[in-house]
Amino acid sequence: MASAPFPVVEIRSVANAQNEWVALLLGTPGQGLDDAGLLGVFGTADLLAAIAPLDCVVRLDDIAVLTPPILNVLPANRVLLAVRAAALATDGTARRLAELQMAGYRVLIDGPLPEGVAAPVALRTVARDACAELPRAGALPALFGPHLAYQVDDMARYRACENAGFSWFSGDYALGGSVPEGDDGTSRRHMLTMLALLARDADSRELEAQLKQDPALSYHLLKLVNSAAFSVGTQITGFAQAISRLGRRQLQRWLQLLLYARQHPDSPPNLMLPVAALRGAALEALCKRDGGDRDDQDLAFMAGVFSLLDRLFQMPMADVVQDLNLPGHVEAALLRREGQLGQRLRLAEAGRPDPETLEEAGVDGADWWQSQLHAYHWAIQVARNV
Repeated sequence: MASAPFPVVEIRSVANAQNEWVALLLGTPGQGLDDAGLLGVFGTADLLAAIAPLDCVVRLDDIAVLTPPILNVLPANRVLLAVRAAALATDGTARRLAELQMAGYRVLIDGPLPEGVAAPVALRTVARDACAELPRAGALPALFGPHLAYQVDDMARYRACENAGFSWFSGDYALGGSVPEGDDGTSRRHMLTMLALLARDADSRELEAQLKQDPALSYHLLKLVNSAAFSVGTQITGFAQAISRLGRRQLQRWLQLLLYARQHPDSPPNLMLPVAALRGAALEALCKRDGGDRDDQDLAFMAGVFSLLDRLFQMPMADVVQDLNLPGHVEAALLRREGQLGQRLRLAEAGRPDPETLEEAGVDGADWWQSQLHAYHWAIQVARNV
């Protein structure tokens, strides 16, 4: 498994209270990485280079795995160590963790302390499973943060974690869509019209006309084309100019993603946007690996991006796609996760795909890992420029 680390490593994004990705969390709840997993993931510079400037939070069951060869591949300025609290019952663990902290590593104590074990004075930063009992409100001092809450699966848990003093969050709360208060459906109709135009490769003038009806989407498109990702010193001020500058293929891709960025310019980013970008890029990379042409790659990308539209719109996926006239295999993937594209969409949704799911999707571990490196790199850039 050393040549194909992804199947044995769960990857989850971590965001701060401003809805910005700050790190990736590696390792499953109740199962930290062992020495083979650490070497497989960090043995080359690929992961940390791909996700820069994000950090990695690594779950560990036992600090015995932190041998000198392992520490040599874990740069202290990029890796946080989330050590299971039960390990503190072993003599010498607290002292060793304090030494690692003095050496520059950020250490989080993962879970409640074992009975009879006092909290080490030098180790005050914590990680907690939000599905378990959380500290009381205000119990975690911000001075020793950032404290991490994971498996935060809805906004109620998010608020409870925030009240307790956590400032980093990981979980499906990020995928909870909502219909703004007072929304009469006009905004949703504009978005669905834009989706239909994109799906049928509409004329640029039709896209421009629709954009003019949607101030929020227009704002984000102009912001994007004037960002560092595209800027060559010329200010883009109009839609026709933006369409010409991006090119038709890129325009379609960005507009698909910008559907998730429909918030007020002063409000926090929508965390569904980088997730949609991640899914789209991963499915596209796998299609390209298989020799798919540009049209096939575009459809794979679209399937990944559109897979969150039911959550965004708070409506059944069948209602979302009914007027889009999507190819049959794309619709089957979105509605029922059928076909190879549907199986790969299941992979994109999983933090830790099992070998059986990989086999059904026709993907080996090494290729899936490379697709994830590519997808995370691209999603991080998207989040920073939108």
